[in-house]
Amino acid sequence: MPELINPKNAAHCYTIADLRQLAKTRLPKAVFDFIDGGAEDETTLKNNLEAFSNHRWLAHVLNDVSEVSTHTRLFDRTMTLPFGIGPTGGAGFGHPMADLALAKAAAKHEIPYTLSSSATTTIETIAKQAGGRLWFQAYVLRDKDFFWQMIERARACDYEGLMITVDLPVGGKRVKDFHNHFSLPFKLTSRNFLDFSSRPSWLIRLLTHGVPTLANLKGLDKAATTQASSFTKLASTVGKNYDPAFNFESLSKVRDRWKGKLIVKGVSRPDDAQKIMALGCDAIVVSNHGGRQLDGAMATLDALPDVVKAIDRKIPVLMDSGIRHGGDIAKALALGASGVLIGRASLYGAVGQADEGAQRAIDILSEELKRTMQLCGVTQIDQFNETLLKKI
Repeated sequence: MPELINPKNAAHCYTIADLRQLAKTRLPKAVFDFIDGGAEDETTLKNNLEAFSNHRWLAHVLNDVSEVSTHTRLFDRTMTLPFGIGPTGGAGFGHPMADLALAKAAAKHEIPYTLSSSATTTIETIAKQAGGRLWFQAYVLRDKDFFWQMIERARACDYEGLMITVDLPVGGKRVKDFHNHFSLPFKLTSRNFLDFSSRPSWLIRLLTHGVPTLANLKGLDKAATTQASSFTKLASTVGKNYDPAFNFESLSKVRDRWKGKLIVKGVSRPDDAQKIMALGCDAIVVSNHGGRQLDGAMATLDALPDVVKAIDRKIPVLMDSGIRHGGDIAKALALGASGVLIGRASLYGAVGQADEGAQRAIDILSEELKRTMQLCGVTQIDQFNETLLKKI
């Protein structure tokens, strides 16, 4: 593994690991750990990464790879790259312009951008200032009036897709957040002030732009905080508003009301995937939330092939979690994914250096993907298949 450097800026970053290091040097420990960390012992977080290294290439040679194309199609629309930006909540705690930077970078490359319902930028701002191919990710809330209001706002702003996250009946236990005294809604306390003040540039941005809020969830925080115990107040209070009763019948009601593309994220079982497809949903995302929810869950790359087989390519199957290289994207495609969503990989860039960082992340993954195609003897995205991989 190449030795990690301490890059001065995004232009000096040549890998996603470099962008991660840039973010680490620029953010307070509590904020970086919130972005970088996982649930409990972080077993699933580690397994997501290891799953890719456990699949090795069996490359073709003597193919003409002087020209390769990374273009593909999803929902009958062309994408210049076989990946989109997945939802990442709280990005504005790293940099106030992070959400917008990711959306603009995605629009520039004509790939989807997914705005999290727990973003620090509003549905309307992203639509007005970034445009492009927009999806809105909604957590299922107990307050159904508020839930439907968010969805109607996305509809009014012409978001192409609605992504329902189904692997959060309750919020995961992120131990690092407890230790760092980090919470959502964001609070400055005597315990975290020294950490925050250790990154003066970050703190100046915070004071200049104001304390970030979960812009699309205003109105939920007070009730959640009142209900939370002294221990759970340290965790995201948004988690107290998730609806653990949400089920297949509830999802069917969402399908009936949302006329655009409906994407269901957080699936790992083939039988669940078949039931979701039967409800008329348009795509499935194989995901374990980047290891931030159920610790000990199967790595998404390992869960992917069985879900693809169960769906039989009748609807697109996307995946996320653990992608840090263009070659990782290629491995997911080889195992049957229609495309992937990147989360931390682009988020490291956006919180490290906003527009330049988000753009750099996409450039790195794009270049690595093209190089992987050439080295594997592949010229088109649809030429990736399982014969190119050997699991060890």
